[in-house]
Amino acid sequence: MKKTIYQFIFTKIFGWKVEGTFDTSIKKCVFIVVPHTSWTDFFIGVCTRAILNIEINFVGKKELFVFPLKYYFKWMGGEPLNRFTNENKVDSIARIFEAKETFRLSIAPEGTRKKVNYWKTGYYYIAHKAKVPIIPVGFDYATKTVKVFQPFYTTGVYEEDYLKLQENFKGIIGKFPEKSFTP
Repeated sequence: MKKTIYQFIFTKIFGWKVEGTFDTSIKKCVFIVVPHTSWTDFFIGVCTRAILNIEINFVGKKELFVFPLKYYFKWMGGEPLNRFTNENKVDSIARIFEAKETFRLSIAPEGTRKKVNYWKTGYYYIAHKAKVPIIPVGFDYATKTVKVFQPFYTTGVYEEDYLKLQENFKGIIGKFPEKSFTP
């Protein structure tokens, strides 16, 4: 029922569609969503995960996970992260992957909604350390299409892998084209 409602809102009211499929047997992965130019990307993501009928997670600063928002963020798939310890954040998130049976982390590698020329590297090293695939996802506002690409497994050679991952996002335009990442 929930999937049907989200699908109706997403396709009939908003006019969006999902292109590509997700292998539900993949229980652990890092979704990289590009470009991230608007706060509305959150709603596109929520609709997409409901339509695909999969659990997708995120990490947020632990200060957000306090009453009453704590319950909402947990329900939405959130995991608190302590940003003030001396612990490496990649290691912290890799440990979350180890502890969970299912954990599909969604992250915007741009790290901001502003125009960037390069992605931050955390998404890559999290996937590599946790030994999980990266699944590229494009939010193309020009065609109102969420594009789900094939899983990518890191080789450990960041520069080469980064160029291969970027190829997925050629021609994909964010809500604010001037802020969109251009490979």
